[in-house]
Amino acid sequence: MLAPVAVQSLHRMSAPDLALVVIYLVGITLFGLRFRSKDRSLKSYFLADRTIPWWAIALSIVAAETSTLTVISVPGLAYTGNWGFLQVVLGYLLGRIVICVIFLPRYFRGDLLTAYQVIGQRFGPKLHRLTALLFLFLRAAAEGVRVFAVSIVVGIAIGTNDIVSIAIICALTLAYTLEGGLAAVIWTDVTQMCLYIGGTIIAVIVLGHQITNGWSAVYAAGLVTGKLRIFDFALNLTQNYTFWAGMIGGCFLTMASHGTDQLMVQRLLAAKNLRESRIALLSSGLVILVQFALFLAIGTGLYFFNQGSGAHLSLSPDRVFPIFIVQYMPVGITGLLVAAILAAAMSNLSAAVNSLSSTSVVDFYLRWRPESSDEQRARLSRLMTFFWAVVLFVLALMSRTAGHVVEVGLSIASVAYGSLLGVFLLGTLTRRANERGAIVGMVCGFAINLILWKQPHAWSFPLAGFRVTVPKIGWTWFVLIGSLFTFVVGWATSCLPFTKTEVLKEGEAA
Repeated sequence: MLAPVAVQSLHRMSAPDLALVVIYLVGITLFGLRFRSKDRSLKSYFLADRTIPWWAIALSIVAAETSTLTVISVPGLAYTGNWGFLQVVLGYLLGRIVICVIFLPRYFRGDLLTAYQVIGQRFGPKLHRLTALLFLFLRAAAEGVRVFAVSIVVGIAIGTNDIVSIAIICALTLAYTLEGGLAAVIWTDVTQMCLYIGGTIIAVIVLGHQITNGWSAVYAAGLVTGKLRIFDFALNLTQNYTFWAGMIGGCFLTMASHGTDQLMVQRLLAAKNLRESRIALLSSGLVILVQFALFLAIGTGLYFFNQGSGAHLSLSPDRVFPIFIVQYMPVGITGLLVAAILAAAMSNLSAAVNSLSSTSVVDFYLRWRPESSDEQRARLSRLMTFFWAVVLFVLALMSRTAGHVVEVGLSIASVAYGSLLGVFLLGTLTRRANERGAIVGMVCGFAINLILWKQPHAWSFPLAGFRVTVPKIGWTWFVLIGSLFTFVVGWATSCLPFTKTEVLKEGEAA
């Protein structure tokens, strides 16, 4: 076992650390408020007038993709297992390439504000509203779990309960998101990402000093115990982290999350042109790979630290890293790391409420009241931003659950992502598919993923004299299965005589 250099007693954050966190929270809120604009147009509020440089969009994508779930739960995955999650990240890189080829060119044809306007142009208003509604459900449900993760950190650090912890973060994030729109979201993302990446690197250094012989000893012990294992080439649908589940499942998950989710598409649309949008997306993948490797390294280091000290940091793997930060980090560093984790939470929350607001206004209100004035649209945009912040606060309180919260969040997202991606592929890769067929396919794809998600264990049923057994499918396969069902059923249904309708020409408004 690897012995820690020193073990401190359990305590809450010191006064200097707490002061550092408070200074950060106030500072980032005031920084975000600087982007308050007098321009009342939707393009300014939701796309920052398409003036954001590619590197800022890339960092903002990483910040939105990370969240508190990543910071506290990915180390927990390595703590209880190995580096298998990195296989999913490799799939993320492949998915980005596909998006650059298939989706981004479509998004930059015309003056679009949301991803779902493309569906309206290709299929019609019914499917446009349905896909936008599914996004609202998906993003709100998944974001509720992410926001709840904040309470784990804040509760451990300063001892506040869930309601107070989540309320503080929601209120401060809402303040600058409400006034500054996407410009405030992206530039605070850039600032906050630099903070939590810097905090992560400091955590790696400090953790190495807490273990005898440092990271070289962790590496040697990890090789012997298999804690550093990355690749598993088993073809097994019941396992979440295999090479095939990671490359294929991760690819489809990214195609859905970055190619059909307004949270990410909104950032890509804020680029000056298609070329810069592509550069931003591809470069963000390289940053994500390095970032996840750092978080997994922390989890492995914490495992051997805990083994050597017998400290038993926590029974819950999601709490191991936050507890280590509070108990074993030097004064000042603890405050910095807690602020870094809160930075990840605030950047993700601000992106979520802004994207939910843009979809509510553009995909629903403007279709109902296209003659509304800029002043009315601006007022409603801010009202919807406030509304969705309250909704996410409530959902966060309902999301208290056991297990790896990062897996809970990703599995919830994967349920809806499959049908969303299937519809986008139908509209992009086929000309035969029509609105009625796509709606049938979307409903079927969502239903099959919902069944797979709610399936507690393997189940069997009789079929043609045989007994068919369906295993418990790993969440990494949900998007692939859902999108294939949506695509195949949607295409086949479109071929039936009673579902045939006039297929809109590319670029034609619904």
